[in-house]
Amino acid sequence: MISIHSVTSDEYPDQNNNPINSHENLPDKPEEACGVFGIYAPGENVAKLTYFGLYALQHRGQESAGIATFEGTEVHLYKDMGLVSQVFNESILDQLPGSLAVGHTRYSTTGSSRKVNAQPAVLQTRLGSLALAHNGNLVNTVQLRQELLENKCKLVTTTDSEMIAFAIAEAINTGADWLEGSIQAFHRCQGAFSLVIGTPSGVMGVRDPNGIRPLVIGTLAGNPIRYVLASETCGLDIIGAEYLRDVEPGELVWITEEGLASYHWSQKSERKLCIFEMIYFARPDSVMHNESLYSYRMRLGHQLAKESAVDADIVFGVPDSGIPAAIGFSQASGVSYAEGLIKNRYVGRTFIQPTQMMRESGIRMKLNPLKDVLAGKRVIIVDDSIVRGTTSRKLVKTLRDAGAIEVHMRISSPPVTHPCFYGIDTDSQDQLIAATKSVAEIAKQLEVDSLAYLSWEGMLEATREDTNSFCSACFTGDYPVVIPEQVKRSKLILEKVVV
Repeated sequence: MISIHSVTSDEYPDQNNNPINSHENLPDKPEEACGVFGIYAPGENVAKLTYFGLYALQHRGQESAGIATFEGTEVHLYKDMGLVSQVFNESILDQLPGSLAVGHTRYSTTGSSRKVNAQPAVLQTRLGSLALAHNGNLVNTVQLRQELLENKCKLVTTTDSEMIAFAIAEAINTGADWLEGSIQAFHRCQGAFSLVIGTPSGVMGVRDPNGIRPLVIGTLAGNPIRYVLASETCGLDIIGAEYLRDVEPGELVWITEEGLASYHWSQKSERKLCIFEMIYFARPDSVMHNESLYSYRMRLGHQLAKESAVDADIVFGVPDSGIPAAIGFSQASGVSYAEGLIKNRYVGRTFIQPTQMMRESGIRMKLNPLKDVLAGKRVIIVDDSIVRGTTSRKLVKTLRDAGAIEVHMRISSPPVTHPCFYGIDTDSQDQLIAATKSVAEIAKQLEVDSLAYLSWEGMLEATREDTNSFCSACFTGDYPVVIPEQVKRSKLILEKVVV
């Protein structure tokens, strides 16, 4: 039996009947794909634990949320459009019994923002139901979709995630068991995929051979030990789980009543973690390489100050993602750190569009300047990235209107010159400001007194890891997984940019 909640309308148009993802309304940041969570914990309230895990991973996707629980052979599913706290309540969670669960919070990259594309994707197979939650993006979706349709698979959604689920089901229905069928399916997938898959027998955690998107394993105290999977360690912390280790690139972990088993399904694994996970996407309290990302982002600020110091009165970051680098910049440069902007933390994603007068007043709905701090000051504002430049220009105007006499912008990553095909929502290349303009031209467009980006070398050296173990294709155009020409043409318009 599958209990499926009938969710709300397919579209969220604005007051002028325009979709919310129109270019004007897009944020001036790269957007993450999804957060995934899984747990095997007989005797525990797995639905509630999954809810809190997704709550901690909310920053990874704010369009839809879903939880599937397994109670023996029965799967219970609830998903809807909206934030985790909007989709679920105590009553709904009480209707999701079971010993294991899979959860998902989504930002759409492949497949539009519609109710039918919400995850987990649940399918019936010869061995029972499977529920799949996916973070990442396949690059061979055209080929895979054609193969599945030729084999009479009845695809319901427009997501690559559903295709992975169907590929698994197809293998199982022709005689494979859960492990064999899943591994067969993964070999058909090219691109980025961190997966949590629920079955009546247990939970799987899987990463693609490059480990482009993160996935970690945690443990809950008890006898026997119970296991948790999450996109980031902050999803473990919130429920009191202890970080055990990362799922390795090209690894499948299989969690059942017998414990945790590991299978290296790919013989061509080469770690290429998305560097933007460290710069921006993951929460600063999440741990990678045995330290919080807050520490790494402070080092980015240190390096940025070494490369592009400027005489000023105060330095501050764009809340929240620019703050650790701004603190590091202050420490290395000696320029006093202050708060120049206050963030309205309760805005989130609103589907109510501001009036024209509000639009013209800038971005104060989310960020408000401290006029008495800024008045008469030469300021350095630190941000983690610039994608389109639209928001940055409005922000500079806001600071000048508040009385800043000089505005110097520093970016704690290199210029974004190439689109991502692995699970980050970026425009086609001609919409990326750094792909079409020099740093001097960008500075002129933003109307800043000076602009400087962190060097590519400085960004990687600050990781204190093997610099070849990261994907930085959005800065260089060197994609670790070959992009099919049909997919490449959709976004990659310009010549390769040399960093």
